[in-house]
Amino acid sequence: MAYKSIRLRTPLLVQSIISIHYFDYMSDFSFPGESHDFWELLCVDKGEIDAVAGEQRHTLKRGSIIFHQPNEFHNVITNGRTAPSLVVIAFECHSPSMDAFRGQILTVQETESALLAQIIIEARQGFQGRLDNPYQEELVRNSESPAFGAEQLIRNYLEELLILLYRRYFANPLPVPAKNPGYPCLGRPNETYNRILRYMEDHINEQLTIETICKNTLVSRSRLQKLFQELHGCGVIEFFTLMKIDTAKELIRSNQLNFTQIADRLGYTSIHYFSRQFKKVTHMTPSEYATSIRLLAENRFPKSGPQKEGQSVS
Repeated sequence: MAYKSIRLRTPLLVQSIISIHYFDYMSDFSFPGESHDFWELLCVDKGEIDAVAGEQRHTLKRGSIIFHQPNEFHNVITNGRTAPSLVVIAFECHSPSMDAFRGQILTVQETESALLAQIIIEARQGFQGRLDNPYQEELVRNSESPAFGAEQLIRNYLEELLILLYRRYFANPLPVPAKNPGYPCLGRPNETYNRILRYMEDHINEQLTIETICKNTLVSRSRLQKLFQELHGCGVIEFFTLMKIDTAKELIRSNQLNFTQIADRLGYTSIHYFSRQFKKVTHMTPSEYATSIRLLAENRFPKSGPQKEGQSVS
């Protein structure tokens, strides 16, 4: 038999990555704005912001994603009430298909949220430094223990994200398969998980037990533990603690409650127990976390690695 190869088409090809960020902003954070000669996408993971694109100002809520085209002035404005979390990825892509994304504000679904989560996970393994530093201008490779293939996976996930969005919004709609989610940017792998997660979100101010969760979500103890071990590599109570601390971080950034009030709102028996749990998860006390966020906002956080404008990883 005479086999013949076929050269695969690449209608959306990412040439290089400029930056990858996951920001936890204070509710009163302000950014002076910028423009550059590459693409940038911004997705709201939590909260709400106003995004400036050229002369337009748009209100974006959780799940909204906006694309800033090359040389377009853009800015992020918080509303002073909610402390948003954002995924921001800057990249070079010269494919003509990217023209469809100019001026677009879209909404991500479960699969696309999971892809963004995987990009963040791989970036944390493949690069040094903090992904929450808005003033870091260069990705520095992790030379000590780089994850094999991290950069290639980032490119693949980003291209898949762009292709899925293009199919859904600009071409004939195609069914999007479910994908195992990461965290942050939680997807919903099945209705059971969805029901459990909603229950924990609704009772974030309580001290839940495995028995209580099982009883109120109609899930057996063994299935509950297996589900969270498979998805997150931890037990359900440990995951619930992470949810509490994540909520605490958001409340700290909102700057409307003191630490005692936050501990009380989340159902902790004392400020001391809350502080211990917070430090166990974040390796910082609540006060240290609040200070680090303010320093980042004021561009006074110690930078890691060389800082050169607009350098990319290709």
